[in-house]
Amino acid sequence: MLRTQLRMHVATLSLLLALALPGCKSVPTPSEYSTPQTQTKSQSHSGSRRAGASTVPGVFDFYLFNLSWSPEFCATHVASAECASRPGFVVHGLWPQNNDGTYPEDCDNPTLPTNPAAYLNLMPTVELIEHEWKTHGTCSGLGPDAYFSDVRTALQQIEIPTLFAASRTPPASIAPTALLADFSRTNPNFPAGSFALSCGNNYLTAVEVCFDKDLNPIACRAIRTCHANVIKIAPR
Repeated sequence: MLRTQLRMHVATLSLLLALALPGCKSVPTPSEYSTPQTQTKSQSHSGSRRAGASTVPGVFDFYLFNLSWSPEFCATHVASAECASRPGFVVHGLWPQNNDGTYPEDCDNPTLPTNPAAYLNLMPTVELIEHEWKTHGTCSGLGPDAYFSDVRTALQQIEIPTLFAASRTPPASIAPTALLADFSRTNPNFPAGSFALSCGNNYLTAVEVCFDKDLNPIACRAIRTCHANVIKIAPR
């Protein structure tokens, strides 16, 4: 009897210690990439669609621009079309957000992209383009061409640090604060707090950037960033 109670006590202590260990915040949805790269929410996404999030197109406060680290996705989805060229950061989406942490999805917009393949120079697959338009672009208040033009405008403003250049091998691991500081140094015109970091299982999954509705970079509000002490970076 005493031995059984001791085992139970040790098990309880082990569980408490595991919960106390630092690491990435839990993923709020089952948001591992589905094939090809069409996760519904970022792993750092702190908001939730609830009554406060209008689904009327154009009713939101700011944009969250997501640059996914493709090697992390490709490590488990080698057959995906985007992985053949071994890209680094790829555009995942431009997502309407609210200052209170909510965000709209699947807004009422009957307009559909007539030629999704026209945007393949922005996003890696037609499936991702169609998903991003349906889920997020419909809430922008714009038509498809104007929305994806905004995606291009956001992308062109961001300089990727040389740490992630195609000719270089990124470090196997890095502190999130150091990675964010590198993005800030490389983009000195962006205000403090413009960048956030997404991680899963202590691996880098995405860097996110906040813009106002006119696509000026702004400090992020109500956007959760990775709190691991160190994250791993999947190689290209």
